[in-house]
Amino acid sequence: MGVTFDSEKQMFVFDFEHDGSEDIVNLTGGGYQVKAFGKCFYYGYEFTDQVDSSVRSAFIKYVKFTNDLQDNPDLTDFIKNAIDSLNKRINLYDYNLVVMPESSSRVNQYMLRYIYRFAQPTLRKMELVKALPANISFDMDAYQEQYLDDVLEDGRPRYTEAQKEEARQSIQKMLDLIHQKDYFTIAMDVKKSRFRPYIMDFLRFATPSDEQLCDSIRQQNVLVIDDVTTSGSTLNEILRTLRILNEDNEITIFSLIGRKDLMAEAV
Repeated sequence: MGVTFDSEKQMFVFDFEHDGSEDIVNLTGGGYQVKAFGKCFYYGYEFTDQVDSSVRSAFIKYVKFTNDLQDNPDLTDFIKNAIDSLNKRINLYDYNLVVMPESSSRVNQYMLRYIYRFAQPTLRKMELVKALPANISFDMDAYQEQYLDDVLEDGRPRYTEAQKEEARQSIQKMLDLIHQKDYFTIAMDVKKSRFRPYIMDFLRFATPSDEQLCDSIRQQNVLVIDDVTTSGSTLNEILRTLRILNEDNEITIFSLIGRKDLMAEAV
């Protein structure tokens, strides 16, 4: 499909049948892997290279601030086209958790309603996910009792005092990094500890709802949606938090209008 800007009429023209050299946006096609975050892929529309900043700003304003989407079939078809393409690429049915901004954006609301035609994922706000790391603590007493104080068959302690202290320091270092949302340092440093496989089971959350959210992130693929991505900072913060809690699940970012390179540049 094509979207062009008619400079004489100062309006955007939608053509859902043809692509052209004057199109101002293109779909990302097969998606773009944000390698720094593992199995993380980006989909959506991107501005083409020839579009000047004034047209970009005008189109973003047009998308974000249209008052009644139901009276704008071009814009609703524009949204549907992108989500239909997304579903063909990833199968939305495989995504049980959707993370989106705490936003009154009509576009975000419409995108979510349209996604519900394909699947019924659980919805969580970005703000809740971003707050999770600050609320994580560690049950050192239970960890000490179940692991550090373990004994061998002959009754000798499994770990020396020096090894126990090494474990405590690793745990504290991991917590400090989690609170800073520094997933990459965790992956490079703390992950090497021999105690790492046991540590995640003893992380604790401030409220049952926090724990429930954490469990859903650990167990499910995550779809992150937003209407417009400009700086990429919010998405990067969300991706870091998601990767703290699950290193292996698949994350898909869907921004109706964005720049995939922002996620790579901000790492």
